[in-house]
Amino acid sequence: MRTVDLIADILKQEGVQYLSCFPTTPVLEACAAAGIRPIISRQERVGVGIADGYSRVTCGNPLGVFAMQYGPGAENAFAGVATAYSDSTPLLILAQGHPMERQGILPFFSSMTSYAGVTKYIEQLNHPDRTADTLRRAFAALRQGRPGPVLVEIPSDVATGEVSGAAAEAAAAYTPLRPLPFPGNPTDIEAAAQALCAADAPVLHAGQGVRYAGADVELLELAELLQIPVMSSLAGKSVFPETHPLALGSASGVMSGPVYQFMQRADLVLGVGCSFTRHVRYINIPSGKTIIQITNDPRDLNKDYRVDIPIMADAKLALRQLIDACRAIVGDTRQSTTATAATIQSERESWLARWNHKLTAGQRPINPYRVIGDFMQAIPPQDAIVTHDSGSPRDELLPFYRSQGSGSYLGWGKSHGLGTGLGLIIGAKLAQPDKVCVNFMGDAAFGMTGLDFETAVRSNLPIITVVLNNSSMGAEVEIMATSHELYNTRDLSGNYAGLGREMGGYAERIEDPAEIIPAFHRARRKTEEGQAVLLEFITSVETEVSHRRAF
Repeated sequence: MRTVDLIADILKQEGVQYLSCFPTTPVLEACAAAGIRPIISRQERVGVGIADGYSRVTCGNPLGVFAMQYGPGAENAFAGVATAYSDSTPLLILAQGHPMERQGILPFFSSMTSYAGVTKYIEQLNHPDRTADTLRRAFAALRQGRPGPVLVEIPSDVATGEVSGAAAEAAAAYTPLRPLPFPGNPTDIEAAAQALCAADAPVLHAGQGVRYAGADVELLELAELLQIPVMSSLAGKSVFPETHPLALGSASGVMSGPVYQFMQRADLVLGVGCSFTRHVRYINIPSGKTIIQITNDPRDLNKDYRVDIPIMADAKLALRQLIDACRAIVGDTRQSTTATAATIQSERESWLARWNHKLTAGQRPINPYRVIGDFMQAIPPQDAIVTHDSGSPRDELLPFYRSQGSGSYLGWGKSHGLGTGLGLIIGAKLAQPDKVCVNFMGDAAFGMTGLDFETAVRSNLPIITVVLNNSSMGAEVEIMATSHELYNTRDLSGNYAGLGREMGGYAERIEDPAEIIPAFHRARRKTEEGQAVLLEFITSVETEVSHRRAF
């Protein structure tokens, strides 16, 4: 048995069904022979994004895996792995390495030294007989604690080396690993319950750790028990149903009106499965709040804020403990169960009234907010998985789109490259083929990764890619004013629908706002027929966003 054959066998035992990759690597052939379907991208960064999007939707069960060759393959994949690390996505990277005899020689690129800062765990498989032990350690890192990418470098000569009979026999006893969640300290839980029940204006701040812990049900139960409004972070969007009466919406560098109002008035903020990181793409907590934080990563506690009641625990177990402790204080339900919901509804209506002229605008070029408003009418959120790209599409979509169901929105974009959303949505479609999977990107983002629309076409993964084409870098209007005046530096151009058709997909170029909803209806029908769709909307440059970095 060769090393790569044993790797493929272990991946099968761990439930891996797909291998996102870009040739050439012997792992590809071994996995294909073992029945693991390869998904070949057009570039490594998008290939990592496909595995990333798959893992985000499945919560790492099954896991997204990406494999690449040494040298340029490992170099090109770096940005994708950095994205996964920034968003704490669990995925396995199988990087081919230079032969053992060439290790450490310049100018050969070393994954071991270069990827150490953007992986949760990294190890070189340096002998065929160590294959099972190395993979066990990798999966242990993937299954325990805060998620993140794990990289195993496999030198090319080790990859095709023969596993000894004794090592192969020992590897036959390999068994898949499982998470080992841990509860919160009972004293901390009781203190949190007392503070939460005594608060006059508490807010629940939900991060994506709620989803990875499978704690969506507990989060909903606690919110309804105490009638507490819930907001989600950028990465946590969809962990709480945003159509629920207690949902405030989401926040990053921008936020919905209800989040803005309730966070200002809050006297206590309970963060669950979130890092409370001060960042341009993360909501800042106004001063003067009592802060409770539930996290499974000690690096998050007291990092950027003084946390009054820190709780180190698995989110699901800690929320269950908190529910029981709160119920012992307030009984089965808190009084005046409709007052909070009524206030949220009033705040939402007031906020939307200020934006209605953009969400329903009838001019040409089309206002991008009109595209978003009509999209929400055309495709029910319970039927969809939606993601954005970084830049304007993120800031325009995130505050207004109301997700429905855990994993129905992939929020990202704290420090990621343009074009990431295309790979994520291909991976999402791979994980949930019955969902309408839609990514919103600008023309600048399409220029980065747009040719991988052909990957969706070729791989029979019928996604809908929405290109908001304003022929400009809209988010840079103010910061590039002088250079644009002198040299037109913000201008971009292209017929992206034409490119989509040439790559084998169904494509439309829409200039009339009255055609937005019909276009989305046609796009959905085409995906149900098995075609990948590209919708190019000719839009205006829009610089206004909702409550940018309000605190």
